[in-house]
Amino acid sequence: MALLDVDNLAVSFRTADGIVNAVNGLSISVDGGETLAIVGESGSGKSQTAFAVMGLLARNGSASGSIKLDGTELLGLSQAELNRKRAEQVAMIFQDPMTSLNPYLRVGDQMVEVLTLHKGMSKRAALKECVAMLEAVRIPDARGRLSMYPHEFSGGMRQRIMIAMALLCHPRLLIADEPTTALDVTVQAQIMELLADIRRDFGTAMILITHDLGIVADTCERTVVMYGGRVMEQGATADLFARPSHPYTLGLLKAVPRLDVDQDELETIPGDPPDMSRLPKGCPFTPRCAFRLEQCADVQPDLLPWQNVLRACHADPEKVK
Repeated sequence: MALLDVDNLAVSFRTADGIVNAVNGLSISVDGGETLAIVGESGSGKSQTAFAVMGLLARNGSASGSIKLDGTELLGLSQAELNRKRAEQVAMIFQDPMTSLNPYLRVGDQMVEVLTLHKGMSKRAALKECVAMLEAVRIPDARGRLSMYPHEFSGGMRQRIMIAMALLCHPRLLIADEPTTALDVTVQAQIMELLADIRRDFGTAMILITHDLGIVADTCERTVVMYGGRVMEQGATADLFARPSHPYTLGLLKAVPRLDVDQDELETIPGDPPDMSRLPKGCPFTPRCAFRLEQCADVQPDLLPWQNVLRACHADPEKVK
């Protein structure tokens, strides 16, 4: 049984302009110890999928379908039960390390609160655990740093603190939403190396939400490609990158600079992402697709197996290249 099993998930938001359908019929799974990447353009539904799993949707949002964590259905749980699940089994690293920490509280106070609230630990025991976790994410002088405020740390150090806070309750699943946003390339590499070490040392499964396909190729066993709130293609990362069978996956990969290919300029995907409040009847990628067929605009393709991947596309996969 998968650690996380999401089936036919739909996430929508009520707005002044009508209903926005952020996620539409998403089904994914994550096994224990596995790293799964979710990739796609901004607005494709990646982060809202993560927020639905965490039970952190905005007040005007709602989710339907099924989200099972270690066999327990999360949708419909009371807030107290959901808090307990979040404390014991799943945690999230949010996108922006610059704003994720409370600027008015010392780092130590914020970390200690996690353990006293969720684990019922004494402040003294919690402080000891916090020092150990900061050392685990390679923050020097960990005990002294607990008395500092977030603004006294660099962006990379703040991200390490966020990772440490997420790991304090030893979750079985860690969701990392763009964990290297706003960090320079060197620090990005350090954070990804740290996450890889955490996965190895703690046996933690991970969902990595990112735009960076280079990071995905280096760290993730499986990849889910999302567009318009739907899964376009998913499978083993090596297979999907070596032979993309969906036009959108192909477009994403062609937009990545490569050292082994002569490139005068990068290719781009023409057009704009769809309006999530007015999704087309058929495949949402149809207006931008160079391989579109007559039925694409009217018939939403099913996610079906082809070779070693699943793809939702009417086009002949042999012609997508």
